[in-house]
Amino acid sequence: MQSSLARQLALPVRTGCADPGRLDRSGSLRCRAEAAPPVSVSRTGPYTGRDPELKKPAWLRQRAAQGGKHARMRESLSELNLNTVCVEAQCPNIGECWNGGGGAGGEGDGIATATIMVLGDTCTRGCRFCAVKTSNKPPPPDPMEPLNTAIAVVGWGVDYVVLTSVDRDDLPDGGSDHFVQTVRALKELKPGILVECLTPDFRGDLEAVSSLANSGLDVFAHNIETVRSLQRIVRDPRAGYEQSLSVLKHAKNCKEGMITKSSIMLGLGETDEEVRQAMIDLRAIGVDILTLGQYLQPTDKHLTVREYVTPEKFQFWKEYGESIGFRYVASGPLVRSSYRAGELFVENLVRNQKAKPASSSS
Repeated sequence: MQSSLARQLALPVRTGCADPGRLDRSGSLRCRAEAAPPVSVSRTGPYTGRDPELKKPAWLRQRAAQGGKHARMRESLSELNLNTVCVEAQCPNIGECWNGGGGAGGEGDGIATATIMVLGDTCTRGCRFCAVKTSNKPPPPDPMEPLNTAIAVVGWGVDYVVLTSVDRDDLPDGGSDHFVQTVRALKELKPGILVECLTPDFRGDLEAVSSLANSGLDVFAHNIETVRSLQRIVRDPRAGYEQSLSVLKHAKNCKEGMITKSSIMLGLGETDEEVRQAMIDLRAIGVDILTLGQYLQPTDKHLTVREYVTPEKFQFWKEYGESIGFRYVASGPLVRSSYRAGELFVENLVRNQKAKPASSSS
């Protein structure tokens, strides 16, 4: 019998198996047990509010972050007055990343990672999914932040770092030059480091995008966040689906070999067909890397979770994304835009790409 997911996406299924669900390279579905149905969540208001009967599935439960590496990382950031999206956005993976892959409280491979949030901790926009604080007039950017960021990151001994920021619509360039200064400081102090910038949309200012894309960064990331139909509900009105696609397309085209990346949250009420179309739209403009994760409601004032998407469904989207040409897809309930396991893969991808011209010329 054809799976319901396959029918919704109009994907071919191989006959003769009782277990459809996996994609092969041609885009056909291979055999796999039918995924468990998603856990539905009833709405308690038009958009926001928490369902009092809602309980997170077991696959979303994480231990509280602790451990020596976590404590040292927090102390280092505090000393240099730096912010991280890990803390400000209440990321569920903070224990794993800050402990070097050892989970919330254990020791891992020793490679601790954090996503530095530049341009302060206050955003000029009010997206309904985001826990970062907001204001129309946030404090001015710290002029020492680019250098302090570079000093901290070099001190951690990492080879790959992610920079992100709040939206700064109060600044003429949206904060692009501050990103540029930070990238250059990092490259000056540690020339071999790889830098990913997870950027705002700079109000669609393509000159600001060009400036950052040509600053020396290695991966340009910008999130579309959700499917087209939910943009006005999920994101601030100043953001938009087409504007985000324009930013990613321009970043890809203004520098040869630029690796681009985006992310989609699931569980906000999107349909399978809408997710499929968003993935196709991203591939149409050359986006290389995609992450998909479960939306988790930070507070009662934020958007209500509409569905807890199962790990099996996330695996399906990973296989589908790779079948249509993404070079890498990180897809899982706890996956986030800046995801440690994904960063390690992307680091290898970038270094291999940089090595190709040298090997071909020799």
